[in-house]
Amino acid sequence: MQHAIQTIHLPVKKGFSLKRVSATVAAATLSFMVSGVQATEWDMPTPYGDSNFHTANIRQFADDVRDATNGELNITVHSSGSLIKHPEIKNSVRRGLVPIGELIMSRLANEDPLFEVDSVPYLASDYDQAWKLWLASKDVLAERLESQRLKLLFAVPWPPQGIYTQFAIENGEKLKGVKMRAYNKSSEQLADLLGAIPTQVEVPDIPTAFGTGRVDAMITSPSTGANTRAWDYLSHFNHAQLWLPKNMVVVNAKAFRSLPEATQKALEDAAAVAEKRGWDASKEETDTKIEIMRDNGIVVSEPSAQLVEHLQKIGETMTEEWLERAGSDGQALLDAYRQRK
Repeated sequence: MQHAIQTIHLPVKKGFSLKRVSATVAAATLSFMVSGVQATEWDMPTPYGDSNFHTANIRQFADDVRDATNGELNITVHSSGSLIKHPEIKNSVRRGLVPIGELIMSRLANEDPLFEVDSVPYLASDYDQAWKLWLASKDVLAERLESQRLKLLFAVPWPPQGIYTQFAIENGEKLKGVKMRAYNKSSEQLADLLGAIPTQVEVPDIPTAFGTGRVDAMITSPSTGANTRAWDYLSHFNHAQLWLPKNMVVVNAKAFRSLPEATQKALEDAAAVAEKRGWDASKEETDTKIEIMRDNGIVVSEPSAQLVEHLQKIGETMTEEWLERAGSDGQALLDAYRQRK
């Protein structure tokens, strides 16, 4: 049987390595005829490793799509930033270099402050509050993405963010001058307000950053702590539950529209299932990974009243500053969220 193959030529930026060019070409959507049925192959970059619950959820999402479409849409997941690095994923999807990808939502804060609403300390610090915030913000964020030729499929939160150090924290004073790993605008700002020195470090580089002295503290989830074997490079975890940042999966709008209607529906249905499954997995992840860290010698503690008071004041400051940046749209989002509380 003859297979009809569509060859796609992509522009290559000066300075790209042969490996990157090959990855970009491999990431293009290819259509071919298999047993008389047209199949579409999508490559999907994700930032996190295979042991991460986000990656596991996305791999199940890809399987669900393949099953629901009888193989007409096949999504190949490339984890750990192996195809495209985290900072480049959003624009790679927007430009059509890859049709679909995952990234942490707050990474887009510099282009639009609405995308960091889930990373304001103590605005939504448990799963019930985080879900209500997501319901209040989902439509407006989807509209912002649509203006950039992107379609939002689903979002899943990380476990609540805590503070990792090599010493006990009672009131925050000991964090002054400490080099603290940051991963978005909010974590940078929080580090600044704590008197720490923020340093951007991606998840795969965390152990090396600690080992080389680039950082000596971090704000992140129990999931990331356990997955990067935090007990190898620090000793304390304070379960401060600052915020629950979300990862989101986006698809290139043109690539989505090019799919048959039945395939579009199957993709959206699988996304809805993945979102629910991911939220449930995140909840389970919190307790499981905290226990793993405790079993491996990490001293796990709840924040003292002094520390909570200090962090809440910082949260109030960051909320006010976020509203200044987000303007009337931010206020409307915040009002919609508070009406749900």
